Amino acid sequence: MSYWLIKSEPSDYSIDDLKQEKTAIWDGVRNYQARNFLRQMQPEDIAFFYHSNVKPPGIVGLARIIETQIADPTQFDSQSPYYDPKVTPEKPRWQTVKVEFVEKFAQPISLPQLKQMFTAQELAVVKKGNRLSVMSVPPEVAQRLLTLPK
Repeated sequence: MSYWLIKSEPSDYSIDDLKQEKTAIWDGVRNYQARNFLRQMQPEDIAFFYHSNVKPPGIVGLARIIETQIADPTQFDSQSPYYDPKVTPEKPRWQTVKVEFVEKFAQPISLPQLKQMFTAQELAVVKKGNRLSVMSVPPEVAQRLLTLPK
């Protein structure tokens, strides 16, 4: 099993949205490095759900990867802000995953807390200026996060 961190602004899609819907396609990622991480995900992997662009930002819950190697449907939708006119259904450029809700934390693990606990080498989200929306989390870091009171 691998661990990941997926970021979303709660005004776009929140942990509460995922809790209500139970499952969702993690669409709209348009960064090649983040897309490559999505391509590496496997069913049963765990994702830390991170709310960005809030005060304070932080990890607010957990999701599980339930389906992988999905062509992101927004790349084909000319009305979507994530439309990519250079792709075709036969040659998609953007893949994604389907996630399911696991847990919402009673107390978020805030970015200031994460910065106190981890270096940028251990957990990329604490690196100043990191805007990547999908990133890997080393197993030893994930285990430390999972043992925190939530």
